[in-house]
Amino acid sequence: MLRGLDIRDMLIIDRLELEFQPGLNVLTGETGAGKSILLDALGFVLGWRGRADLVRQGAEQGEVTAWFDLPSGHGAHAVLEEAGYASAEGDLVLRRINRSDGRKTAFVNDRRASGELLRALSERLVELHGQHDDRGLLNVRGHRALLDAFAAVGRETAAVSEAWQDRRRTERALAQGAEAAAALAAEEDFLRHAVDELTALAPEAGEDASLDARRRLMQAAERIGTDVAKAAHVLGAEGAEGMVRDATRWLEAAEDKIPEEAAAPLAALERTMAELAEAQAGVETLLDRLSFNPAELEAVEERLFALRALSRKHGVAPDDLPALLEELTGRLEAFEASAGDIAALEAALVTAQRAYVEAADMLSRARRSAAARLDDAMAAELAPLKMERAVFKTVLSEAEPGPSGTDEVAFTVATNPGAPPGPLNKIASGGELSRFLLALKVCLTGGSAGQTMIFDEIDRGVGGATADAVGRRLARLAETSQVLVVTHSPQVAALGAHHWRVAKRVEDEMTFSQVDPLAPEARVDEIARMLAGDTVTDAARAAALELLRG
Repeated sequence: MLRGLDIRDMLIIDRLELEFQPGLNVLTGETGAGKSILLDALGFVLGWRGRADLVRQGAEQGEVTAWFDLPSGHGAHAVLEEAGYASAEGDLVLRRINRSDGRKTAFVNDRRASGELLRALSERLVELHGQHDDRGLLNVRGHRALLDAFAAVGRETAAVSEAWQDRRRTERALAQGAEAAAALAAEEDFLRHAVDELTALAPEAGEDASLDARRRLMQAAERIGTDVAKAAHVLGAEGAEGMVRDATRWLEAAEDKIPEEAAAPLAALERTMAELAEAQAGVETLLDRLSFNPAELEAVEERLFALRALSRKHGVAPDDLPALLEELTGRLEAFEASAGDIAALEAALVTAQRAYVEAADMLSRARRSAAARLDDAMAAELAPLKMERAVFKTVLSEAEPGPSGTDEVAFTVATNPGAPPGPLNKIASGGELSRFLLALKVCLTGGSAGQTMIFDEIDRGVGGATADAVGRRLARLAETSQVLVVTHSPQVAALGAHHWRVAKRVEDEMTFSQVDPLAPEARVDEIARMLAGDTVTDAARAAALELLRG
C-alpha cells in the first residue's frame, strides 16, 4: 500500500508531502491545477518513462520519495531479494532525484538502485489504469494470466507446466542419446574390429617384459650353451665331486696320525662338497633353461611382435592393452545398448507428449468455460456503466505449445451492434475504454491485495447514474485494495473514504500547486463546486450533502 509521497521542486510543486490511507482515495481540483503532476511524480519515482522536463524552473534538482507498506508475502520481497537487497517487513522507501542537466539517481531503502529495479518493484506495488494505459489490462501479453486468475486454474496450469518440462527433459535426453549413438555408430566397425583383435590376442599386463626377457635368453643360448655344457660336464661327467671325495678319504686316513693338522683341510673339503653340489644344481638348471626348441623362439617372437604392433596401432604402452580392451568393450556394449535406450526414450517421449496434450486440453476447456463466465460478468458490469450495447468477448486462439498451454488469450470489444470485435485500445473511445477497464478490473480480481490501484480520470465523459456506477465499482475495489482516483465527477468523489483537493497558488508571480486534505465541511464545498462550477449555491451544497450521505 502507498503510504506517502514527498515531492520537492518538480514542475510547479515546490514542496509537497501527502499521506495516503487504505480504501478509496480521491483527488479533485480544477482543470490544470496539477492533478496529473502528482501522477507524473509518482511515475518518476517508480522508474516509469515519462516527460523529461520535470525539474521546477530555477531549481538545481527535483526529488520524489514514496514509501509503501510491505506485508509478509508481498511480491516486492522476492524482487528485492533477487536483486540482492535486504527485504524486511515494514516500510519500503523509494527515492529518485532528477537533476536539471537530466541526470537521475535512484535509491531503494537508502541504497543506490537502477531504474530497472524501480520498474520491477513498481509492477508489484502499483497498477495504473487510464485511457492511455498500456502497462496493465491493455497489454494483450498479460491477458492469458488474467483469465487464468479469474478461472482459478492454478492446479491445471501447474500440471501443464510440469508436463511441458517433463516433455522437454525427455526430448533433450532423446537428442543427447541419439547424438551419442550417432557418434558411436560412426566408429562401430573400428570398435568391433579392435575388440575382436584384442580379444583374440588376450594381452596381459607385464607380458611384454617377460616375453622380451625370454627371447633374449633364447637368443643368447646358442652362444653360451656350449660353455655351460662344458661346465656341467666338468662338474658331473669328469667327477669333480669324486675327486674331492677321494681327497677327503685320503686325508681322513692321515687324520689319526696328525689330527690337528688334518682337521682344517677336511673342513674345507666338506664345504667344497656342499658348494660343488649347489654349483652343479645351478649349472644343470641353467642348462635346462638354455635347452629350447627353435619353434619356441619363433612363437615368443611372434607374440612379442604382435603385442608391440597393437600397442603402436592404438598409441598405448603394451602393458595398457588389457585396459584398452576393457574400455573399447564398454564402448561397444554402450553402442549396442543405445539402440534399446533410444527406443525407450522414444516411447517415453510419446507418453510425455500424450500427458502434455491431455493436461493442455483440460486447461483449454477450463479457460473456455471461464471465458464464457467472464463475458457474462462483463455484460452485467457494462450495463450500469451505460454500455449495455457493447460486447466484450474473450477470444481464445491456438498458440504454439509451451509451458502455459496451447492457448492465446485476447480481450476484445465491439462498441456498436454488428461491428466486428477488436482490441480494447483500438476499438473503444477514451471514455468507453476507461469504463471497460474498470469493469474488467472488477470482474477479474475484485481487487489486488497489497497493490495500489490508480485510476486517472477513468470517469471522463460520464455523469449522473453512470458516474455513480463508476464510483461504486471503485469503492468495491477499495474494499480489498488501496485505490487512488483522479476524478472530475462529484458522484465518484462523494464515494471516497479520503479526499484531497489539488489547487494552484501564485506567489511572487510564480505558480505553485498544492494539495490539501479536506475536512467534512470543506469536502461539501468541493463537491458542491464540482456540481455547480465557480459559484457555489445552497442548492449545490444540499446536493453535495445528499451525495455524501449516499
